[in-house]
Amino acid sequence: MDGDIQNIKKWIVLYPIYINSKKTLAEGRRINASKACENPTCVEIYDCCSHLKLPCAIESEKAYPRDFMQRGRVRVLLKRDDGSLCNPAITSRKQLMLQVAELVPRHPGRTKKQEPATTSTAGASKSGKGGKKKR
Repeated sequence: MDGDIQNIKKWIVLYPIYINSKKTLAEGRRINASKACENPTCVEIYDCCSHLKLPCAIESEKAYPRDFMQRGRVRVLLKRDDGSLCNPAITSRKQLMLQVAELVPRHPGRTKKQEPATTSTAGASKSGKGGKKKR
């Protein structure tokens, strides 16, 4: 187990903020906002990396330094010790972030979560009498 922990320390780190479309570049987003996804979680990122056949691990006790209230990060292995790629389609961190950001909205847990949110906001916007006050 000790060998695994040392190997994991050399894997690349993927924080959810890197692919969060709600964050700015100054807050830590690393990809284009149009290609990023809304509020990804570590579990969703982990599942997407597993789907891409990449070895990965969740570190739930770790936090992003600029936003320490959001806990968790994912460690991913792109290249093996001999230098060969784990998934030949993904050669860099940037490609990994773009692939994961594309897969997260289609995550099975996310589609269930998003449906009630869209119906509740639509209902709230219809109710109430808004308007400009006359002087």
